[in-house]
Amino acid sequence: MYGSHVHWAAARARRFYGQITEEGDGEDSETEDWRLGGKQSPERGASRRRSEDGLAGMSTDGTVLEHALPESDRGLAQHHGVPGNASVEMEPEGEPFGQYDDFHTIDWQRDLARDRMRHRYIVKKRQTGFFDLVRQFHDAWSGWLCVLLVGIVAGGVAGVIDIGARWMEDMRFGICPEAFWLNKDQCCWSSNETFFEGDNCSQWYSWPEVLGAQHDSAGGYVLAYLCYVVWALLLGLLAVRLVRTFAPYACGSGIPEQIKTILSGFIIRGYLGKWTLLIKSVCMMLAVSAGLSLGKEGPLVHVACCIGNIIAYMFPKYGRNEAKKREILSASAAAGVSVAFGAPIGGVLFSLEEASYYFPLKTLWRSFFCALISAFILNSINPFGNEHSVLFYVHHERPWIFFELLPFIFLGVLGGVIGAAFIRSNIFWCRFRKTSRLGQYPTTEVVAVTLATALLAFPNPYSRMPSSELINVLFNDCGPSEGIDLCDYKRNFSSMSQAIETSEAGPGVYTALWQLAIVFVFKFLVTIFTFGMKIPAGLFIPSMVLGATMGRIVGVGMEQLAINYPNWWVFSSECTAGENCITSGLYATVGAAAVLGGVTRMTVSLVVIMVELTGSVSYIVPVMAAVMAAKWVGDALGREGIYDAHIYLNGYPFLDSKEEFDHTSLAADVMEPRNNVPFSVITQNSMTVSEVESMLKETEHNGFPVVVSKESQYLVGFVLRRDLNLALAGARRDGVPGQSLCLFTAAPTGQWSGPPPLQLRRILDLAPITITDQTPLETVIDMFRKLGLRQTLVTHNGRLLGIITKKDVLRHLKHLEVEDLEQVPFH
Repeated sequence: MYGSHVHWAAARARRFYGQITEEGDGEDSETEDWRLGGKQSPERGASRRRSEDGLAGMSTDGTVLEHALPESDRGLAQHHGVPGNASVEMEPEGEPFGQYDDFHTIDWQRDLARDRMRHRYIVKKRQTGFFDLVRQFHDAWSGWLCVLLVGIVAGGVAGVIDIGARWMEDMRFGICPEAFWLNKDQCCWSSNETFFEGDNCSQWYSWPEVLGAQHDSAGGYVLAYLCYVVWALLLGLLAVRLVRTFAPYACGSGIPEQIKTILSGFIIRGYLGKWTLLIKSVCMMLAVSAGLSLGKEGPLVHVACCIGNIIAYMFPKYGRNEAKKREILSASAAAGVSVAFGAPIGGVLFSLEEASYYFPLKTLWRSFFCALISAFILNSINPFGNEHSVLFYVHHERPWIFFELLPFIFLGVLGGVIGAAFIRSNIFWCRFRKTSRLGQYPTTEVVAVTLATALLAFPNPYSRMPSSELINVLFNDCGPSEGIDLCDYKRNFSSMSQAIETSEAGPGVYTALWQLAIVFVFKFLVTIFTFGMKIPAGLFIPSMVLGATMGRIVGVGMEQLAINYPNWWVFSSECTAGENCITSGLYATVGAAAVLGGVTRMTVSLVVIMVELTGSVSYIVPVMAAVMAAKWVGDALGREGIYDAHIYLNGYPFLDSKEEFDHTSLAADVMEPRNNVPFSVITQNSMTVSEVESMLKETEHNGFPVVVSKESQYLVGFVLRRDLNLALAGARRDGVPGQSLCLFTAAPTGQWSGPPPLQLRRILDLAPITITDQTPLETVIDMFRKLGLRQTLVTHNGRLLGIITKKDVLRHLKHLEVEDLEQVPFH
């Protein structure tokens, strides 16, 4: 009765699952209907490009659909988590692939199983011919070749960004008339002058001098002030308009979304696309040059991951497999930190500690290789114009003293307090931005913050200078040629061969300390309003500015204590008479690490980054002590770092692997539905095509459990919504009536006198991940974290009770957190 349609699904799947097009970089994907609040229709999916020999596909939700695997290989497919009744077309050239819907999570297990099946086929075919052997070698080396290209491109792009940002920053103050494309340092290098008067050289003209006024006159000061503000407004306005017009995802740091969320398996279409790469590269230079309290180091990580995403599509092994692609993105994140700070080892540790959700050993080596190549390319470009490959080269003459661990730990405590205060304040402001009318006017907000920052920053020489230059000044010791107030010591530099003598601070030092205190308060407040605006904005450099400012103030205080009270036992036993034993610049370095640790809650990777950043390996112990103190104090005042806080604020489905769970909930407390609410299921052989179509229209679930019957609820398997949509759409086009049965078994039970049934057994997953209703929630969370699950089914004695998704777990954890807060008596 039904023989003509028993294997109908196999034939239709060859036609429909071969029509799924490449996703490219996501910008031009048709799945962006979420912006209009709609879902992609089956007809739209069925109208995609057909593949000539496409016999296999992967659904939007990651299901492997195979139709040509020999009988001898089906056991292997079942062993790797692929349904045993399915087969897969192993020919990579003709292997079309599906794409996940926007704002969905990937299925790690199925993607990795699909890659293992592909690899098995290549190994099996290598003995059939020379070209198959070459293809195997290409497949083995494609990962290394991919990260090599990512490292080369990332290093080159970072070099261009560094050079462009430096040039635009100097354009706020003046221009080099003979060669306008040179920044201030390059312009002065081209002159034959050995010494410059103040901070100027004859080749460099400030804007008042260009306009015919004296640089040091009152009119010149007003003109310089006006040019500074106007230039900042133009750059800030241009940055926000480019982001709003061409690439909305180019705003922010990119680390919460890219490093945390996307690498955990979440899909955000267009976030790593070519337009995001281009606009973020340009706009981060504009935003930094506008004088805003932000950095380009965090956005550089996002840019590197965009490069990795685009290059991954050159290699089908990674471009067609979302789980494998994240191995390339992990290496790209390491390269981003490497080019941002000149810290390749710190970049690898950052990707391991903070970024990656799935980090096998081979990814560790490839990340190291990618970070190495990117650092080499950046060093070859030499955008900073010096012989050092680090961003802030520091060389201190004196070692640190053991008793200084106490002030170093004190700086760590202050860093933890400042970090926690900043996180709370910034999250409060960002939440207000989202819930008020302010969020509807991002351009106005950027212009207003830029105007306020420029007006308040210019009068103070330390807030006026670029952030990276300020950090460099605070990190280094005062030398004979330093002419700034911070180095106004009563010293005699007539004998350069002798050690620098201990000396009291002059009036300029105290003036500089007051100015630095004002800079600290100003930078803290303005960064709260800046981070989160619709422009590229990193948080590494602003945090380091806060810490370096605080640390230098404490360092000068310790230095003066040693001078004024030399007979104290802590100083008398360690300090040699006539020499200064306290290095105030070291306190700035330690303070920068402390505040950055308090804000981001990074530990090991931060210490390595700071050591590579400054080139001071001998000072690793003070940095470690301060970072650990900042981490402990910050965690005591608030468990979330700034990136985790923004993830929770934006509602991204991210399960932090470092977070501990201390409740006694069970799977039955988390699953949906509860309280005997009807559960949308499909029976294996008693529902018609019309009934299944009605269920698809009435619900928005991504998949449906298949049971023996609605009375027994015994679980048979799991079928995905995408598979059903494509199969039913094809059946309708072939004239299958709505009264036909949908069969998920080999044959219907009993006699059937209606239209020929529709055989759908090949799209059924017979081995879904299941747990019992008494499974502890800790186990459920570990399964989602370590297996990368999208959902798991809950059963009791083999009968289906419900389903748990990652969002259900996060929702339950948030509910428990709120309950705990309500139990606090003074809340």
